[in-house]
Amino acid sequence: MKTLTALFASALLTASLAQAHDLGPDQAVQLLKAGTIQPFETLNATAQAKHPGATVRETELEEEYGRYIYQVELRDAQGAKWDVHLDAASGQVLKDKRDD
Repeated sequence: MKTLTALFASALLTASLAQAHDLGPDQAVQLLKAGTIQPFETLNATAQAKHPGATVRETELEEEYGRYIYQVELRDAQGAKWDVHLDAASGQVLKDKRDD
């Protein structure tokens, strides 16, 4: 029984650590002013460069595993939806996936 309880507690702790959390506008502005993350215009341009002609539909900034991730949802000229995730500090593209 103790082993089962320990496993359950460990699973809960792992799940809570693995979750990302959204950052609010005030936090984003603070990170931008501190130079911790790149300007959103720069990050949007990087995402759009992956899909020329696409428009930004939605953006979100999250902290995930101690790293700031900027998520951009794009819609291309053919109507396809793309999710591009960038490291908000370096601008590196981490994920570029078509979202059906």
